[in-house]
Amino acid sequence: MLNLRDLDIVGRTYRNINRYRQILTILFKYGFGNVVESLNIDRYLEIGQQIFSGTRPGQVEKLSQPQRVRLIFEELGPTFIKFGQILSTRPDLIPVQYIFELEKLQDNVPQFSFADVQRILAGEFEENPFASIEENPFASASLGQVHLASLKSGDRVAVKIQRPGIRKQIRVDIEIMHHLAGLMERHIQDLSFFRPVKIVEEFADTIAKEIDYTLEAYNMQRVARQFFFDSSICIPKVYMDKSTRRVLTMEYIRGIKISELEALDKAGMNRKLLTEKGADLLLKQVFEYGFFHADLHPGNLFVLPGNVLGLVDFGMMGYMDRRAREAFIDLIAGIVSENPSATCHYLLELTEYDEEPDMKFLEKDISGFIRQYLTRSLKYINMGNFLQDLLKIMAKHKLRLYPDTFLMMKSFAAVEGVAHRLDPDFDMVAYAAPFIKKKKMERLSVSRLSEDFSRLSVESLQLLQEVPRDSVAIIRQARKGKFVLGFDVQKLEKILCSYRRESHKRSVSAIISSLLISSSLLLSFKVPPAVFGISLLGIGGVIAAGFLGFWLLIRPGK
Repeated sequence: MLNLRDLDIVGRTYRNINRYRQILTILFKYGFGNVVESLNIDRYLEIGQQIFSGTRPGQVEKLSQPQRVRLIFEELGPTFIKFGQILSTRPDLIPVQYIFELEKLQDNVPQFSFADVQRILAGEFEENPFASIEENPFASASLGQVHLASLKSGDRVAVKIQRPGIRKQIRVDIEIMHHLAGLMERHIQDLSFFRPVKIVEEFADTIAKEIDYTLEAYNMQRVARQFFFDSSICIPKVYMDKSTRRVLTMEYIRGIKISELEALDKAGMNRKLLTEKGADLLLKQVFEYGFFHADLHPGNLFVLPGNVLGLVDFGMMGYMDRRAREAFIDLIAGIVSENPSATCHYLLELTEYDEEPDMKFLEKDISGFIRQYLTRSLKYINMGNFLQDLLKIMAKHKLRLYPDTFLMMKSFAAVEGVAHRLDPDFDMVAYAAPFIKKKKMERLSVSRLSEDFSRLSVESLQLLQEVPRDSVAIIRQARKGKFVLGFDVQKLEKILCSYRRESHKRSVSAIISSLLISSSLLLSFKVPPAVFGISLLGIGGVIAAGFLGFWLLIRPGK
């Protein structure tokens, strides 16, 4: 029986019945008729059986399932192409074999007319901000296309204009996707494991951000601030007063695509220097700023006069907080030092999982992975294959890599691919090693230790303040007979391990805070015994707190 939510979805879907028919027809064309029939579509919509009457092309039978999914997305147009491209960055949502197939999706969509361009500009601006704009676009993608233009000031700009009707098309397609995803979870047990509804909801949230060009403009400005004092990196200037949610106006970069090697050589560019600049660019973005360009393929990298590296297309960005960055550094250190136990620990820091994996078998697989890659020279390690094999191990043990961590790893693989085209002898791993070592040593600096001690002290004081309040709340609930204690037996051991680990950390943090506070008092009142007016007990307390803090900082959680 349909509930109200079903009726609402069906009502909206029925209004778009032709698009619904098209989607189901293409699903059947590429060999997913059994899936469509399992959804009991006729129970919800009078689609009719004619969509099932066709026969599949013979060549479709020879394709793998991931290949057929890619072809479906390409044939269904802009929304689904973007859906596939976004899914290719989400190993936490789909199986690894689909990730690398969906990466091949191309924006094979027709250009829209110059009349549409003029109509959009007229709707976005009260007065046309451009002195002239070229009719033919020089770049086109699933969501929009880019035209060269001139401002009234004489500046040459690139104007990114959103495809007409794309917002409505996305809304219609997402409604249909959501309906189909709900049916999949309800009727197909094997697919419900992948949480189709969550996948669609995640896509809806992501694409809502991508079709707001003001967010891309802010991304460009943020990256430009990162490299404000670095003249070797060029980020296009954004004209915010000439940009809206549907139009993005930016400085036009006149450069050579980094993949055009003959043109680079003819212009006298230094390939080796460009390779190092590209590696530095990514290393700084990831490990210093934690905010990085997540789509560094050759089409988005240009070389300007003077071996200046220019970046474009800031629609896809990644973010990693300090904890995630440091966990990744420790993961690489564990692999290089051939320490499977430490590698497993930091791998768990970078992934999510429903149940903690069997550590014995995980360490065995990681040990084999390390042997596979460290028996060869680091120079010959392919980052793409490295990432693919690591993802297979995680899939085997039901570990889901966080999306931004995956984007970061993909960015390293992309930069390595570009680097090897520019300089076949470039060793990305060896080049990154000193930078990573430097970031690891920064954790032991006085300022960093002081910051960590301060944070631990604040957290400990907050804990001491929260315990009485929480205890009173529990007692009140118990008095009212509303206190219920529930356990998930299957996850109890995981909860207890986590509790013991956090309790231990907080206990040590409380001891450190107490030592610091008491030592400060001893030093302030110059409590004897004292040397040169300095309390030895106070100094001893500070040293003890320092050792405990250092031990807590470097000790892996267990």
